[in-house]
Amino acid sequence: MNPDPPYRGRFAPSPTGPLHFGSLVAALGSWLFARRAGGQWLVRIEDLDPPREVPGAARQQCAALERFGLVPDAVPWVQSTRGDAYAAAVDSLLAAGHAFECHCSRSDLAAVAGIHKRCVGRPRPRRSPAVRLRVPEGRLGFQDRIQGEFSQDLESEVGDFVLRRADGFWAYQLAVVVDDAAQGITDVVRGADLLDSTPRQIYLQHCLGLPTPGYAHLPLVLDEQGLKLGKSLAALPVDAQAPLPALHAAWCFLGQEPRCLPRAGHAADALVAALPHFDPDRIPRTRPLAPVAGA
Repeated sequence: MNPDPPYRGRFAPSPTGPLHFGSLVAALGSWLFARRAGGQWLVRIEDLDPPREVPGAARQQCAALERFGLVPDAVPWVQSTRGDAYAAAVDSLLAAGHAFECHCSRSDLAAVAGIHKRCVGRPRPRRSPAVRLRVPEGRLGFQDRIQGEFSQDLESEVGDFVLRRADGFWAYQLAVVVDDAAQGITDVVRGADLLDSTPRQIYLQHCLGLPTPGYAHLPLVLDEQGLKLGKSLAALPVDAQAPLPALHAAWCFLGQEPRCLPRAGHAADALVAALPHFDPDRIPRTRPLAPVAGA
């Protein structure tokens, strides 16, 4: 029997702006899980949507992570350089009959709430087809380390989903699966806003013959009524020049004992001091937003 591979986790921000509180929580949570397991922690820049990218944001995010004491174990990967790997994956899925070309636009699918079950669009001049993954009937579930059992009926709730957009850009669902496998990621720790993407990714892993990592989805930032905050509030930037207040707030947001992370000194030293006290079982499924000092 082969032993389990060494733990490898990752944090994968999109370069759409400065590091914000929600991103800091995800980065800290994934770092804590990796370091607690004695494993590696990697950073991947998910720059697959150029119209939304802010010039210089990736560099600023990486610099901010270092100021928070969150230093990756390797040079960050950049998804915009990975097109050949994504193309090879799509070609293999097309050849195996798992994927197909599709000319449906959003307006074509509006009557079915955007859920693709069959093609209704026609080829358009000067418009390339998208590529979609064909999904099966039935529910697909998994056990999340924090959120518990989660399942989804891909056919009725999601439909055949896009792997390559009609504009030529690679879809997130494809890139994350290909890159997690290529980097040897054993455990994915990220925000619960991506919980419902996970069944799609697991099914795509099956189709590509790739391993399925473990998953832990961290609590969303909610208001006092338990409602998800708008992006304008959830994306409050944090002050990387004075990192400890926001780092302490993120530690507490993850349900950890406040006194275990020092409020003074260097961020890296504070993390070293706090790490032995990190308890994943204290992480709540949801959590109201507390005042974030330094934001």
